Amino acid sequence: MEEVSRLELRLSPCKALRGEITVSADKSISHRALIFSSLARGKSRVQNFLQAQDTCATLRCLGRLGVDIKSEKPGLIISGTGWEGLKEADDVLDCGNSGTTMRLLAGLLAGRPFLSILSGDDSLHRRPMQRVMEPLRMMGAAVYARQDGRAPLVIMGKQLRGIEYRLPVASAQLKTALLLAGLQAEGQTVLSEPQPSRDHSERMLSAMGADLILTSDSITLNPGRLLEPQDFVVPGDISSAAYFMVAASLIPGSELLIKGVGVNPTRTGIIEVLRRMGADIVLEHQQVVGGEPVADVLVRSAALHGTSVGGSIIPRMIDEVPILAVAMAAADGESRIDDAGELRVKESDRLAAISTQLNKMGACVEELPQGLLITGKPQHLRGAEVHSLGDHRIAMSLAVAALVARGETLLKGAEAVDISFPRFWQLLESLTRNC
Repeated sequence: MEEVSRLELRLSPCKALRGEITVSADKSISHRALIFSSLARGKSRVQNFLQAQDTCATLRCLGRLGVDIKSEKPGLIISGTGWEGLKEADDVLDCGNSGTTMRLLAGLLAGRPFLSILSGDDSLHRRPMQRVMEPLRMMGAAVYARQDGRAPLVIMGKQLRGIEYRLPVASAQLKTALLLAGLQAEGQTVLSEPQPSRDHSERMLSAMGADLILTSDSITLNPGRLLEPQDFVVPGDISSAAYFMVAASLIPGSELLIKGVGVNPTRTGIIEVLRRMGADIVLEHQQVVGGEPVADVLVRSAALHGTSVGGSIIPRMIDEVPILAVAMAAADGESRIDDAGELRVKESDRLAAISTQLNKMGACVEELPQGLLITGKPQHLRGAEVHSLGDHRIAMSLAVAALVARGETLLKGAEAVDISFPRFWQLLESLTRNC
C-alpha cells in the first residue's frame, strides 16, 4: 500500500490475511454512552470510547452545552448534572459530518429552555432532517430548517408532550432522538417501527433507570425518572469488523481472528448473510460486557455464492450494505439487495456510489430504486481509479475490493475513513505488508 498523498492511496492485491486484530470501538454505542451520561447526575465512565471525527463532534457539542467531559485512558469521565445542567451554547453547534450527532441532539435540545443552532459540513447539509423534525413538532417542539427540510436546524426549546408515533422507517437515530425528547416530556411516549432497528439506546437507558416497557414491536417510555450514572465499556464495532470479515472470506488462505466485537443481535445481519453465502465465520468466547453481547470473530477464507436479501434484515446491517456488495461482486452467481433505499440519504447516495465505483473495477452491478442487482464473478475484479466520494463506508469497501482485484487500484478520498475508523489504514497495512 503506497500513499500518493493524504487523499490518494495505491492498493495492491493480497495473497492472504492471517493473524489477530482489534477494530475500532463501536460508533453508535460511543455516541449514545456520551449523550446519556451527560444527562445523568454524577460521574459516568466510558471505556474504549471511539476517538473519530463523528463521535468527537458529539463530544465537542456537549462541551459547548456545559457538560464536563475529561479524557482518562482508556476513555472518558463525564460529570453529568442532569437535564438542568445543560446550558445555552454561545455559538452554533457544529456537528461536522455526523447525522447521528445532529438528530440525537435535536431530540435532546427540543425540550431545553433555550435557543440552539445545529449545523455541519456540506455533506450533512444535504441530508434530510424532516423525518426527525415532524415528530418533534408533534411533541410541541419549535424546530426550524431550510425550506427543503435540511440543516442547519434552529431549535427553541419548549415543554414537550408525549406522543404515540409509528416511525416511517426503521431508524435507530430517529428512535433515539424521540426517546431523548420523551424523557423530558409530560406524559407517556409510545414508539413503534416497521422492523426492529439497533437497540443500544434501549439497553443503555434501561440500565440507567429509565422507565421503559419493551415489546417485540413497541417501546413505551414513562418520563420522570432521573438517569443514574453508569460505567460503559464500548465493544469493537461490527460495522468496522465487517470489512475484514469480507476480505478474509474472499482472499484464499486467510484465517483472521477479530477480537472483542459487539455482536448485538440487532447488528449481526452481515454475519448471517455472509454465512448464507458460504462464509466460514465462527463466534468464539461469547460474553456480555456492559449489557452488550461481545465475541471474538474467527473468519477463514471460503468460496462465496450469490444470495438475495431484503426486508427485516436490512436495518440489522444497513451500514454494511456497501461491503456486502463487494462480497457479492466477487462471489459466484447473481445476488440482489432490496429495501435499502435509506442508503440514498447517507453521507453519499451509497447505492449509486458503490455500484458506480465497483463497475469501474469490472464488476456487474445494476442500480435498483431500493437496492442493487449484482452478477458476481470470482477473481473478476480488476484494479482501477476509484473514489470514496467523501464517504467512509465507500472508502473502506473499495479498499477491500482492491485487495481481491487484479492489478493496482488508485483510491482517491482515502481520508474519509477518519469519520469512523481512523486506524483503518494502519490496521490494513499491518495485515498486508507481507503480501
